[in-house]
Amino acid sequence: MECDELLTLLNDYVDGEIEPGLCAEFEKHIAGCNPCQVVVDNIRKTITLYKDGQPYELPVEFRRRLHTALRQRWKETHQ
Repeated sequence: MECDELLTLLNDYVDGEIEPGLCAEFEKHIAGCNPCQVVVDNIRKTITLYKDGQPYELPVEFRRRLHTALRQRWKETHQ
């Protein structure tokens, strides 16, 4: 399995809707491909955070930069 094939099947894999043969190939690829491991781990963590429903406090500096960027974007599109 190649990285692009893995990305195509990623949603089905995470949802547990991938057939067992492909699941084995998927897991074999992940075991040997660090970039794909990172992508799958990030997706899993995101789903876990979302399902827990707990608010996540953004770091102050990140929150400030995000608000600045959002304000700038709003100004660009609404003025």
